[in-house]
Amino acid sequence: MEKFPTRFDELDGLTVEVDDVIYMPNLEAPKDRPHPFVYFISIINRSNVEVRIVGRKWIIRQANGDCLVVEGDGVVNKEPVIKPGDDFTYNSYHVIGDHSKASGAFFGETEEGALIRVAIPEFDLRIPQWA
Repeated sequence: MEKFPTRFDELDGLTVEVDDVIYMPNLEAPKDRPHPFVYFISIINRSNVEVRIVGRKWIIRQANGDCLVVEGDGVVNKEPVIKPGDDFTYNSYHVIGDHSKASGAFFGETEEGALIRVAIPEFDLRIPQWA
């Protein structure tokens, strides 16, 4: 499959839920982005076809106007195959320098070879006042 082609279809029944977002100041982070957040995501397949997730794109928009785009293969070093009726749940993290909003998409392929995209709902990465 061509990496991140420009045309993807939506697949009825394939959704993403942001299950939780937690500020984790004890995680390692670079000095310019010292605020780590762990997020928990579920990719839910309520369609009638099997889907393999082959890539992702994150867009992190900071309150100061900076924007970081992160693209890559798979999800947490995997290309999960999600059968009809199944979910794939994982956690990972983002590090930020200012209050931010995260959104993006997962890209996949159905068992018939159709290229699909599913949006990651936007969520807040709000640094606690005590941090």
